[in-house]
Amino acid sequence: MDRLTNTVRPYAWGSTTAIPQLLGTEPTGEPQAELWMGAHPGDSSRVDRGSGPVALSELIDADPEGELGKVAADRFGPRLPFLLKILAAGSPLSLQVHPDLPQAKAGFADEEDRGVPVEAPHRNYKDANHKPELICALTPFEGVCGFRPPAEAAELLASLEVDSLEPYVDILRAEPEGDALREVLTAVLTAERGAMAETVARAATAAERLAGHDGPWQDDYAAYAFLARHYPGDPGVIAAMLLNHVRLQPGEALFLGAGVPHAYLDGLGVEIMANSDNVLRCGLTPKHVDVPELLRVVRFEPTAPGVLRPETVGGDGAQGTYRTPIDEFRLSRIEPAEGDGPLRLGTGTPDILLCTHGTVRLRSGAEELLLTPGESAFVPAAEEVTVSGEGTVFRATVAV
Repeated sequence: MDRLTNTVRPYAWGSTTAIPQLLGTEPTGEPQAELWMGAHPGDSSRVDRGSGPVALSELIDADPEGELGKVAADRFGPRLPFLLKILAAGSPLSLQVHPDLPQAKAGFADEEDRGVPVEAPHRNYKDANHKPELICALTPFEGVCGFRPPAEAAELLASLEVDSLEPYVDILRAEPEGDALREVLTAVLTAERGAMAETVARAATAAERLAGHDGPWQDDYAAYAFLARHYPGDPGVIAAMLLNHVRLQPGEALFLGAGVPHAYLDGLGVEIMANSDNVLRCGLTPKHVDVPELLRVVRFEPTAPGVLRPETVGGDGAQGTYRTPIDEFRLSRIEPAEGDGPLRLGTGTPDILLCTHGTVRLRSGAEELLLTPGESAFVPAAEEVTVSGEGTVFRATVAV
């Protein structure tokens, strides 16, 4: 097993304090958005096996079967199929959606054939992979995720009493659900920008007012007013009102499959995803929004957020797994306690173990690693590891 040296990504939406507080370091005053753990080509973790630091991606390239195990290497190829992160949102991320695997393959091939540079700001597909993801809250965590039922969205918009929203309300009430959601989202994203900015401003003022009064959507209106303060005039504010507002408590998680629009607003969490950079944006961003391609990828159907909690594995209450319908990753939450015997993890798959609370002890044969909050380790497939101590550790692996 190898202790990982990881890089913090300084995206503008990142919190200036959450990751430093977890790591026990002094804030720099700059945003610290994501701490990456894995072998992503954009920023691989590093390990030291005695001859100096080397990228984890290089170790896997040199011996895919030895590091990943035969089953994972055969199933996913010579690469770690997931990326683990600590995500710290200090302000809202862009409203976005991810393609499914056939869409990603077709979109990537098309842009390659047309010679669109991978680094071009208008490029949609950076690779040929899909990007399902799971976010698990470490602190209270807020976001929007999946379409509301159109009738509910209509009532929410109507309560704002903004004249320019009335056509959307009529569509949401009259059309079949999928058609209504498609028609309204299309209208919002293609509206004349000046007129839409005025609509957003009036809707934000109304949402701020309604957030101060008891009602079924009081918290939702507060969230939309929060979005409007960060992105004044952005059509994504109205698009977000079509989505479910969700709050996670520590230990709760959300799974985001293909075609489901979502945005994270605030909080600290552990995120795991398939190794891809494919993002199609719907709003809340100054970046490129490709409306036709976005509309091709979005699944226009009401989707409840489906909050996940860890399910006990094998009768051992110390380890619980967040069940998801994909193979590239599986995330478990392990809570060893002093006095309990060591928890033995299975072999045959590559693991990343991340400590988020307390101190946990990893042992493999005569080797031992202590992990404190924010520290992590890579465990090759053939290596058997036990976990003990007092704290919380997340285990990222593959579901094969």
